[in-house]
Amino acid sequence: MILPTTPLQAAWNWSLSSLYKQNRVKKISDTESSTHYPIKLLRYWFMYHLIKEEQVRLGRPLRVCEIGVDRGQMRRYMQDAGFTDIACWEAVDYKLQPELMESGYTKQIQANVDLPDFNLAEKYDVIIVLHLLEHLFKPEQLASKLSSALVPRGVLIGGFPTVPQLLQAYRQKKIRLTAANFGHVSTFSPQRVKNMAKSCGLSLDFLSGTYFLRKRNFSLENFKGWVRVNLFWGILFPALGAEIYWLMRK
Repeated sequence: MILPTTPLQAAWNWSLSSLYKQNRVKKISDTESSTHYPIKLLRYWFMYHLIKEEQVRLGRPLRVCEIGVDRGQMRRYMQDAGFTDIACWEAVDYKLQPELMESGYTKQIQANVDLPDFNLAEKYDVIIVLHLLEHLFKPEQLASKLSSALVPRGVLIGGFPTVPQLLQAYRQKKIRLTAANFGHVSTFSPQRVKNMAKSCGLSLDFLSGTYFLRKRNFSLENFKGWVRVNLFWGILFPALGAEIYWLMRK
């Protein structure tokens, strides 16, 4: 049995090399970024390593479904990092962007995941909801549906901005008053993530905060040590780590 990686092990042991020269992803996510290890791209770095560990655990190519793909940044990150152990990688979004045609998805599905009748027709080893749930009024409802689309021991992975539990409800109420179309309407604390996993019948195997300072073209983002310092901050204070990333297992 392979034990889950702890956030401390991840911050210390996971290689940062996949962040280096992610030119295609930087071009989409932040065209002005020029640093070697951009803190902003840690969202893909977490997913990359969690997916890699699942492939090692299973010892075979993975069936992956990504919900809310934007312009294919996550898939491109995996490709440029050299990860190829994929049986299928399907994309689901309410609007399929032209850039997805060259992003390597095996199938594209246009769907509004916020509608009551949304369901996935197949089963997957990994389902990704990266920076998606904060855009939904009922994120737990979608998470519950997605848990049904996982194979036994399959994983739901994702992440979003975080707030302390004491401020979560207040902050959510405030942003909903002024939210733009497709803007952020839900807020998450680490405790809400734990509660969401429990309500969906999933075990929360991994949760980590990310950083305390992110600044475009900040010179320290050229050094691995600076990224590690931010990751350790996220471990110590996940509710203050700006963003949190997690893995829930069926």
